[in-house]
Amino acid sequence: MPSPLPIADPAPRDGMLPESATRGAASRNFGVYLHVPFCRVRCGYCDFNTYTSDELRGAKRGDFAGQAIAEVAMAKTVLARSGLPARAASTVFFGGGTPTLLPVTDLAALLRAVVETWGLVPGAEVTTEANPDSVDRDYLFALKAAGFTRVSFGMQSAVPHVLATLERTHDPERIPLVVEWAREAGLQVSLDLIYGAPGESLEDWRASLDQALAQRPDHVSAYALIIEDGTKLAGQIRRGQVALPDDDLQADMYELADASLSAAGYQWYEVSNWARDEEFRSHHNLGYWVGHDWWGVGPGAHSHVGGVRWWNVKHPAAYAARIAAGGSPAAGRETLDDETRRVESVLLRTRVREGFPLTRLAASGRTAVAGLIADELVDARAALAGRIELTLRGRLLADAVVRRLLDD
Repeated sequence: MPSPLPIADPAPRDGMLPESATRGAASRNFGVYLHVPFCRVRCGYCDFNTYTSDELRGAKRGDFAGQAIAEVAMAKTVLARSGLPARAASTVFFGGGTPTLLPVTDLAALLRAVVETWGLVPGAEVTTEANPDSVDRDYLFALKAAGFTRVSFGMQSAVPHVLATLERTHDPERIPLVVEWAREAGLQVSLDLIYGAPGESLEDWRASLDQALAQRPDHVSAYALIIEDGTKLAGQIRRGQVALPDDDLQADMYELADASLSAAGYQWYEVSNWARDEEFRSHHNLGYWVGHDWWGVGPGAHSHVGGVRWWNVKHPAAYAARIAAGGSPAAGRETLDDETRRVESVLLRTRVREGFPLTRLAASGRTAVAGLIADELVDARAALAGRIELTLRGRLLADAVVRRLLDD
């Protein structure tokens, strides 16, 4: 089941933002995230805000595009009336769920609404996630014709028993087909992998990496499986039906991923992401790590503008009712103070290759850097140049590094 919403302040019905959100806005990129909350089946490990047909009581998938377009129009009004400068979108990202369960005409209409509302900067990145069994050649060519530049396929694994544990429905032999079709269409290709599933060996993971690299994707994401409370997989582990993922094995898997990807010419740029070149990074996701602005459209979508963070009601029926009533679909929000924004900046920017300036740390954090260098968690040369950059070992222990940097 989807995870619960955070506890925060009520969101104003008109969605208006405080004056503080406008400060420095012209220097921040603006992105748009569209959450399409539909899946054919619910994977046992997933706690994202997604719904199968049986769970869509009170809402219709066919109505979604019109509702999301209405939120885009509302967003334009809110930003303008709140005093935010007009900014073209530098990135657009369709996530889910499985966005490609919608007809391609719906995705094209949603993208067209974003373009007509805000415009796109030259060379803007426009991505959709897709399951390998949710698209065919014609669909991918239609995405390109609609203005998409990039597709991110949920490969997860090349090993049938691992896919079965994760309850993924696609045949691993379909991966080369969809990658070939996407390339023919002129789309950049990213492959998403998950490692550390119960019963997955290091050799299983090596096989998945080898098949992913054989496709020569532009970008690879490799995420450690996290057992989320309330998911089917968490229940299976609690009942002893499957084993809890092994932390040491997951660390070995991460090291293998970095070694394999690096040897194949990929550069890591965020703890779980590698790209063939800077051009092929996920610039939308980088915006999250470096504190840019984005508006999240759709049920349960999260937004951030100038230190104000909010999230929409989760169920598609509740979302539809809010949109029909002409008000904001936001369920709650929080306005971050300067210290919270500084702490979050350290937390998030630590994860990216370029790190962040030492001057962002309090005195105790700057003192901790010497120990982190000694423990080979922080790169010594970068620290001498006044920046925090993680080593491979530091990436494995990123949360511990942040705790030491922020231990006041």
